[in-house]
Amino acid sequence: MTVGFIMMCHTALDRAAQVARYWATSGAPVVIHVDARVSEHDYSALGRSLADLEDISFSRRYKCEWGTWSLVAAAQAASEQMLERHREVRHVYLASGSCLPLRPLSELTDYLAARPYTDFIESVTTTEVGWTVGGIDMERFTLRFPFSWKKQRRLFDRYVELQRRVKFKRRIPDGMVPHLGSQWWCLTRQTLSAILQDPDRDMYDRYFKRVWIPDESYFQTLTRLYATSVESRSLTLTKFDFQGKPHIFYDDHLQLLRRSDCFVARKVWPKADRLYSTFLAPGNGSSVMAEPNPAKIDRLFSKSIERRTKGRPGLYMQSRFPKKDHENGKTSAPYSIFHGFSDLFENFDGWLAKYVGARVHGHLFAPERAEFASGEEMFSGCLTDSAVMRDYNPRAFLTNVIWNSRGERQCFMFSPRDNQDNNWFTATDPNAQISVISGAWALPLSRVNENFATIRREAARLQKRELEHLDILRSMYVKARVRIWSIAEFIENPMEPLQTIIDEISPRSTRRLTEAPQMVDLTGFGQFLQNLKNQGMQPLVMGDFPLDEGARQSTTRRGRPYLVK
Repeated sequence: MTVGFIMMCHTALDRAAQVARYWATSGAPVVIHVDARVSEHDYSALGRSLADLEDISFSRRYKCEWGTWSLVAAAQAASEQMLERHREVRHVYLASGSCLPLRPLSELTDYLAARPYTDFIESVTTTEVGWTVGGIDMERFTLRFPFSWKKQRRLFDRYVELQRRVKFKRRIPDGMVPHLGSQWWCLTRQTLSAILQDPDRDMYDRYFKRVWIPDESYFQTLTRLYATSVESRSLTLTKFDFQGKPHIFYDDHLQLLRRSDCFVARKVWPKADRLYSTFLAPGNGSSVMAEPNPAKIDRLFSKSIERRTKGRPGLYMQSRFPKKDHENGKTSAPYSIFHGFSDLFENFDGWLAKYVGARVHGHLFAPERAEFASGEEMFSGCLTDSAVMRDYNPRAFLTNVIWNSRGERQCFMFSPRDNQDNNWFTATDPNAQISVISGAWALPLSRVNENFATIRREAARLQKRELEHLDILRSMYVKARVRIWSIAEFIENPMEPLQTIIDEISPRSTRRLTEAPQMVDLTGFGQFLQNLKNQGMQPLVMGDFPLDEGARQSTTRRGRPYLVK
């Protein structure tokens, strides 16, 4: 029992010669097809390097182009030469110049000898194929494709659209059911000769010359007409990415390739010296006759494709910039936003840092600068506190703050005075925890010594900005964890919401709050709100804040923290 190899080569001819020599010296005849676009100098050099081996020959050369009939014509010519010159061959194995044998030839011949009438070729109907890329499945058999998809893409697309518009449909030859599959097959002599010597071959060839990517359908379809036993799988390990392009194997894939137990792998990097030296070594081989099982490594390739298409959560890369709302997570880790807390409490960031295991910043989006924790001017990842650089892309600034400090939760203060460009982004981010005390922005405004008309205009502006933010936080599209209190509601019982917030940030902590942060002086705040009303502005976000509330707060809570009893 002998297997013969057909090698389709167009580049890295030195590696192709190395593999051809390995097979020929092991007892297998080899027919090499070299793309006609390869220079005569390189072609002649390849022939001279293999001239000492009688079992290696070269077939008629074709100028091959992806997705065209030329690839099938080249395989036909090489197959005819193999069957004519090597009568002892019982299986013909189609490989490429970038293929690398993973197991000794003796194991492959023994494997095929145990299955003398079995054809190994991936062959499935169009309705069962889930890997076609390009949106053309059954239409590749019913439309005409005279133009090159790579070189004449505009003509290709327009001609396809024209055929669809006029509802053109080719007739599929009687008795033939179109099948698709990998280009790399291993067919019995009986099946391959039946395909090449069929009296109706001219009809089939004319039909497939106008099929799109016929090298993935010609032998795959006709094998079904003549084979007695078909295993719809290839003995060559070939993995494709999400774009339909083959994965390339490098030196660090050595153990991965061994684990697959496949006989041949494609596509191997020409400079993978370790792979070539290991698998082409005389002593390379397994101790048992293992069944080829590429599924063993499918999980790793699935992870690779997922990492390439989705990336890591919250990581934005130039080579894989996500589509809007299709990111793999807007940010990389949970974070907390405290809206209004720094206006209501003195040194709230310092108090919060004592109770949670997190980095607590000031107002990261303040108009003057990014207020990093501890007053730092530079944060992880060389993020500067410059407002100009931050506001060039506020979303990227925030995602970089979270990404560069992953492993440590980030908290920061916020108010209507800050840059509002990220409001929708944070509201729709599942990693965000947003706590809001509405109306707290009016507290520092109530202590400003300025014309009241100016204060009123500023209050109206800030209230409008806060209302817009609150509308976003109450929309149906919100994915963040949002809690909203009015200032009047919050000061009635601040301990309960503060404990809830801290428990959510540090769920494993059993520490209970014994004191609240010190509240700012509320004296005269109720009167300030009344003055705004008297001047024609209606405060809408403060809650039910009575006129004498400020005086009462000043006598009961001013100047000392609350104590829990």
